[in-house]
Amino acid sequence: MQEVIGLFPTPFMRVSRAFDAELIRRLVAHFTANAALANNSSPNLSHTAMLRPSDSPLLITAAEVITPRLAEFGAVLFGERIGWSLKEMWVNVLETGGRQAMHNHANSFISGVVYLTPTHPDACTVFMKSPGGNDFAFKNDHAGIVSGPYNADKWISPEPDPGDFVMFPSYLMHAVPPNPGARRITMAFNAIPTRLDSWGYTIGFSG
Repeated sequence: MQEVIGLFPTPFMRVSRAFDAELIRRLVAHFTANAALANNSSPNLSHTAMLRPSDSPLLITAAEVITPRLAEFGAVLFGERIGWSLKEMWVNVLETGGRQAMHNHANSFISGVVYLTPTHPDACTVFMKSPGGNDFAFKNDHAGIVSGPYNADKWISPEPDPGDFVMFPSYLMHAVPPNPGARRITMAFNAIPTRLDSWGYTIGFSG
């Protein structure tokens, strides 16, 4: 008998159609006009300033959808249902030909992306192993290999529908390939727990 056991997997949560069509329409209409900040990754990528839920009634409504799922995903990460706070939210507008370079999110524990418009299959978010990982110095990499969760360098997320959102640990590297389709609008967010307790040594966080 033999078995392969996946040690210490990285959790990734997808929530389908969490945002209704009316909320999506209002978010797109309001925030697309405010996405005036340029991004160094691409001249065809712009975003809003970093926002708090309290900055807009629309963001408060969005936070009410996201926050209960933060508690669920946080229990996967930390083994306990604890309080969570949405630290910041922002809207990204990716025009045709735009891309987002590989990056992760500092000063947070859970990050996420809400998909507000259809996404071209070639512009799905790509998640990657950290370039500073513990890989072997030699690799077996050629046209004949079969990629799987233990040897792949990247994972392309499934094509999302408007209203879907995903959550992942903030340290996870991710990017968006050049977008060959129509304008792609997403809302990203970062979240922090209210506190972490390690055998009586408690750290509190404030948004």
